[in-house]
Amino acid sequence: MITATHYIVLASALFCIGLFGVMTARSALRVVVAVELMLNAVNLNLVTFALTSAARPAAGLGFVVLLIVVAAAEVGLALALVVALSRTSDITAIDGYATLKG
Repeated sequence: MITATHYIVLASALFCIGLFGVMTARSALRVVVAVELMLNAVNLNLVTFALTSAARPAAGLGFVVLLIVVAAAEVGLALALVVALSRTSDITAIDGYATLKG
């Protein structure tokens, strides 16, 4: 039988994989995908806690919907920025974006 512990362990593993991806990726697109993986791990935890909670499961599911909307907006904005910067400056690695500050 699958319990809430199994879901929490799965979400922890997904979050760790996403964190590793953020720390080691050199491409901006890979960082965006890794952050999205981390947000999905948080969503899985929120759904698990909402469904195991006897008090107010709708509140946790409301947070999940809000987080999905924020994640979709983040991905759209991040991809637009990456595409715009790659068209203007031919920079593919994240280290190159630091030169655009000045």
